[in-house]
Amino acid sequence: MKYMLMMNAPRGDGNWGVANWPPDDIKAMVGFMRRFSQELRQAGELVASEGLAAPGQAKVVRASKDGTPITDGVFPETKEFLAGYWIIDVESPERAYAIAAKASTCPGPGGKPLNMPIEVREVMSGPPVDLP
Repeated sequence: MKYMLMMNAPRGDGNWGVANWPPDDIKAMVGFMRRFSQELRQAGELVASEGLAAPGQAKVVRASKDGTPITDGVFPETKEFLAGYWIIDVESPERAYAIAAKASTCPGPGGKPLNMPIEVREVMSGPPVDLP
């Protein structure tokens, strides 16, 4: 079963607050993320993972009546924002939850675990079969 684990960072102000951390704390966080992804890769559970740019760079795009893109944004003030994600392939939802809990322990300033919320959603292989 594939799951997407979405790391949501709180208090989006248009800038990734990590940029204001002491350099050693940034190195610790990046090191944790690299080791975490490597562990998943070695276990055969990692499908993909990426960190995302700050929300201050985000745009919402939709098609106009003639199909040309319409952009809206930047949206610098949000309650939270998607900071990155992992797609994993595991045997059970419980394993996905355990992996998400470990991701949540990523160190922040002073090495204290961030305990960020990690949203876990199953990746569907197709539409539900009971659709009309």
